Amino acid sequence: MKILLVGNGGREHSIALKISESESYINSRSTLYCTIGNPGIDKTAIPIDLKPTDIEGLLKFAKSEKIDLAVVGPEIPLSLGITDVFTGNGIKVFGPSKSAAEIETSKIFAKEFMMRRGIPTARFKSFNCANQGESATFIKSLNFPVVIKADGLAAGKGVCIAYNESEASEFRLELTSQKIFGESGSSFIVEEFLEGFEISVFAVTDGDDYVILPAAQDHKRIGEGDTGKNTGGMGSYAPADGLIDTDTREKIKKLIIEPALRGLKEEGRKYAGCLYCGLMISGGRNNRQPFVVEFNCRFGDPETQSVLPLIKSDFLELLIAAAEGNIGNYKLETRRLFSGCVVAASGGYPDKYDTGKVINGLDSAGDDILIIHSGTKYSSDKKSVLTSGGRVLSAVGFSPESIESALKKAYEGLGKIRFENKYFRKDIGYKFNKIKNDA
Repeated sequence: MKILLVGNGGREHSIALKISESESYINSRSTLYCTIGNPGIDKTAIPIDLKPTDIEGLLKFAKSEKIDLAVVGPEIPLSLGITDVFTGNGIKVFGPSKSAAEIETSKIFAKEFMMRRGIPTARFKSFNCANQGESATFIKSLNFPVVIKADGLAAGKGVCIAYNESEASEFRLELTSQKIFGESGSSFIVEEFLEGFEISVFAVTDGDDYVILPAAQDHKRIGEGDTGKNTGGMGSYAPADGLIDTDTREKIKKLIIEPALRGLKEEGRKYAGCLYCGLMISGGRNNRQPFVVEFNCRFGDPETQSVLPLIKSDFLELLIAAAEGNIGNYKLETRRLFSGCVVAASGGYPDKYDTGKVINGLDSAGDDILIIHSGTKYSSDKKSVLTSGGRVLSAVGFSPESIESALKKAYEGLGKIRFENKYFRKDIGYKFNKIKNDA
């Protein structure tokens, strides 16, 4: 089998590793290609000199190499319709169609869809450049803090939690006048702030049936104690299932995942791939209530880094089952392990940061630590690995005992890796025991 992995970040490195260790991949002597690649992915997949957004070029490559399955990691190629193009040419794809991917690519569509389908989410209104002044009136009808989100894609950063009118007004102007996220912020939503804790749930689906992977908890803010600006994610741990009881898990299935899949299918947007459910869990320990903060149309990053290693069953078969409409016959098995992922970023991220810094110690983290590459590249002479992005790499630790011990291993491994202006949060996982014991 020939497989094309689209994307070249930390999520894709994690996917590449998991595909390469699948028995079906090994036994069939399959080949894995990856767009652009990076020094981590290149150890597992053959890099090709094509960008993930070059749909025409990727189709030409897929045809010439007789690709059997394309696995799409990031949201942008999905928003450009790569699945529609490939399936229209007889190539199987793991990833939703362009219309189904709108569950992520338009916050307004997603919120209106949830309202139509009775899926629990925060009260909201949508606005645009022409009527953005009216948003001030709606904001006054809510209690602070309020949440403001760019309608379109913004790499996980198009969200502001405003604690007063001044902060709300400033972010609205950044969206509509300064256009800090381009056209993605020309329309936006304002919604009420939900109290509780967030978890990330991945439902891998063929549009009819689905399996749920171990839950994770992400840490979006740049600063310790969840302070500062939103990022693409500074760390995660899994499973976070210990934060919710059986009743809450059933609510997530019956109130969120199943109505979403059924609704998308009924509206002509049948969804196949990974449906990422970003959830807020409100209420006390004996009365948890899940609400949707956001849907994404792909695996999350850095949750993927901590979730995928916990899968014991054949991962490649899971991707194929989703692409072929055969999830009902797939049996998910997971390992009795805890995992913790800590992201090392370039100093200054998510604002201005420097790149091209030499990374040392990549081979000294330890054999039991996964080092996942996100924003890395080779030096021109291929003798060194350099930083090339805001989030540079992740260290993932594992333990049969606890999340705390898994994260301890991750921090120990990360401590052996050095590059100029390395930044990482030192408190990943700090909320777990507090939430777990909250009555």
